[in-house]
Amino acid sequence: MADQPSPASGHRARLRKRLFEAGPKALLDHELLEYLLTLTIPRVDTKPLARNLIGQFGGLGSLLAADAQTLRREGLSEPTIGALKIAEATALRLLETRVEGRPVLSSWDALGDYLQAAMAHSSVEEVRVLFLNAKNMLLANEAMWRGSVDEASVHVREVISRAIALGATAIIIVHNHPSGDPSPSQQDIGLTRDLIEAGRHMKVTVHDHVIVGSAGRTSMKAMGLI
Repeated sequence: MADQPSPASGHRARLRKRLFEAGPKALLDHELLEYLLTLTIPRVDTKPLARNLIGQFGGLGSLLAADAQTLRREGLSEPTIGALKIAEATALRLLETRVEGRPVLSSWDALGDYLQAAMAHSSVEEVRVLFLNAKNMLLANEAMWRGSVDEASVHVREVISRAIALGATAIIIVHNHPSGDPSPSQQDIGLTRDLIEAGRHMKVTVHDHVIVGSAGRTSMKAMGLI
């Protein structure tokens, strides 16, 4: 006797049809995840698992940003974890292509979207530096340290030294607030001013300090702090 189609197969076909006809916005977050999970969990209704994971992690972005060890603790299989991490990597790669080969300051929104997707959902504070040439083209995008910026004054020299080594004439500092609130702290402001002062002596301009969080992103330059 031929295998009977699973009850979930018709639902998946309907999701696929909506996706093809109306694009990604036609599906809710749990529906996107539900369909993704079917790639590694066949012939099972993945809707309850999708809803549970989104509830557990507080959103699709936080789930995709979770590390493999955290996902294993949720009981997910290696193929399922691989599918989630591939989805994250693909999304970030797509956002990266929107800023590659273009002056950073003229593609600011695209850059902000990429940085927020890459950093906003991390549970650990991370500081990245974008090193730019005289035409504001990106020379390097490097994670400089992990941890609170109030412990980071020793890294000011490291950032400026790296800028000189790369031949950069300007930098943009970016870091995340795991709390979700992107408002700058006094420590953030202090670090920025220290970098501006150190860079001034070496002819390295600090264009901005951007803070990202799950609630949005802020620019110190736009706030008048630079």
